[in-house]
Amino acid sequence: MSAHPGFGAHTDPSFKSQPRSTGEVVRRVGVYLLPYKLMALGTIAFALLSLAAAFTYPKLTQHVIDEVITKKNADSLAPVMALLIGAFFLRELFTGLRIRLNNELEQKVILDLRRDVYARLQRLPVGWFDQRASGDLMTRVIEDVNSMERLLIDGTEQGTVAVLSIVGVLTILFCTNPLLAGVALLPLPILIGGALWYTLTAHKRYRVQRQASSAMNALLMDNLQGIRQIKSFGRERHEDARFGARAEDLRQGTLTVMRAWSIYSPAMAFASSLGIGLVLWFGGTQVLANKMTVGELVQFLLYLGLFYEPIGRLHGLNQMLQSARAASERVFDIMDATEESDVAADVRGLTSESAIGNRQSAIEQSLLTSSPTARMRGEVRYENVGFQYSAERVVLKGISLHAKPGQMTALVGPTGAGKSTLVNLLPAFYQATSGRVFIDGVDTRELPLERLREQISVVAQEPFLFNGTIRENILYGRLDASEADLHAAAKAANCHDFITRLTDGYDARVGERGVKLSVGEKQRVSIARALLKNAPILILDEATASVDTQTEKLIQEALERLMTGRTSFVIAHRLSTIRKADQILVLRQGEIVERGTHDKLLATDGLYAKLARIQNTTFIEESFEKLAAV
Repeated sequence: MSAHPGFGAHTDPSFKSQPRSTGEVVRRVGVYLLPYKLMALGTIAFALLSLAAAFTYPKLTQHVIDEVITKKNADSLAPVMALLIGAFFLRELFTGLRIRLNNELEQKVILDLRRDVYARLQRLPVGWFDQRASGDLMTRVIEDVNSMERLLIDGTEQGTVAVLSIVGVLTILFCTNPLLAGVALLPLPILIGGALWYTLTAHKRYRVQRQASSAMNALLMDNLQGIRQIKSFGRERHEDARFGARAEDLRQGTLTVMRAWSIYSPAMAFASSLGIGLVLWFGGTQVLANKMTVGELVQFLLYLGLFYEPIGRLHGLNQMLQSARAASERVFDIMDATEESDVAADVRGLTSESAIGNRQSAIEQSLLTSSPTARMRGEVRYENVGFQYSAERVVLKGISLHAKPGQMTALVGPTGAGKSTLVNLLPAFYQATSGRVFIDGVDTRELPLERLREQISVVAQEPFLFNGTIRENILYGRLDASEADLHAAAKAANCHDFITRLTDGYDARVGERGVKLSVGEKQRVSIARALLKNAPILILDEATASVDTQTEKLIQEALERLMTGRTSFVIAHRLSTIRKADQILVLRQGEIVERGTHDKLLATDGLYAKLARIQNTTFIEESFEKLAAV
């Protein structure tokens, strides 16, 4: 996802939707109707009952004209009109029941679709999100799911009723007057040809429109998240222009769709009107020749209206189908993405064919079969681990390390050395492309992801807080924690005092991404969250460089409490932190070039010793940059 409000408004080209056939789209979307078959059948039944009531209108009209008005039979007028009004009442009653049932069905299906898409997003690997824009994903979950639902609900109900209506009316027309029925079908080739043209050409237009909508939403979300940067650099006009360009793309895409519809819809309406005109022409000659009555002609014309009306509805459904097809492709791209568990299963399948399975120890077996809540000791071992995003982008090469339970391991090195990638392999945010990672002797690929991540807490350099209360954010570490545990974690993280000074205390809202709290306050809340989780392994990216001295001291004290008794991996920035590490790993270009304690590394007078001399009181990463410049 783009993190800077001047870059990457378009979604990643690699995330373009894969074309799918209409049949596949309809089949896969149709699965969501299966749990609600009775409701779907009910909506169709009410629609058919409403249609049956409407079918009485032409016959009763013909009777009024031929038997009441022509023969001046005033006594029959009231009963016939009562029947006609009754038919209208029943038609609207069944329509109302259909709408109510249809709306309930519609919302149930939307809920199921949206929850399935969101659940799939939750189960996708972290690396999958690295190349996707958040605004684009939101568009898929909200707008595209709605478009899919319209196809499912309206397509099923209206499509079924329209087809049955056409067949029923056509039967009546041929039974009533075969000659006029044949005349009415003369415009049919125009209707079929127009439908084919629109169907074969519309999909591309709708796809462009959906992509333009996603690009605009992606830029909007990016800019809202980066609003402080936009204002600090005075780039409001620049971003206005960029958003205007995305909005213009969407306008042009929408207009392209509308232009095609502005040709297609009137052409189909003209074809229908042509049929009615031809019937009136030939029917009029038959009335003049006394071969049919005026009432019979009016009856035929009314039935003909009931014939062309569902044809027009099918044209509208065709438009909806093409829009839904483009939206469905984008949703199915998410639904078809490989889940984390699937990745792990694939790896397990590969390793099971190797000698790993034959050498699995008794402790591995006991851990795999123990209670999911059992706490692991926290012994971590990397064996010749490598990682690469692509053949051209190798990040880690031959990483081997051993961290005993409770030990602190500091990782130092220049930007891009692979420090973050190394620790991200531990909770399986990424999968190693070679080598193995073990916790307590168990290959992490053999552990269920939920079990694995229960054993690891992560405190990031830039802490993320959800848009809720402080209480909710701390309890995220352990949802069933007691009030006493909550307060204990907050006190240990040195945040209890500032929380109690707030008007709403622990129920104070932190705002989006914790914007209502200072950097130091957010960091201490995130430490409290990690303390409450009480995992045996800790991944820590220190974040004290941008806070004042007093806040730094509070955070350092909280971090020391957090690391006590835990196996800690610290991406270190300050020399004061590194001094206390049980082992220091110096990374450069994806390899460990030095390892040892602070004193040992100083004594060897290697790269680390040079960096320590350069740094003095500066950051380690700055030292690397200075050394590289020399």
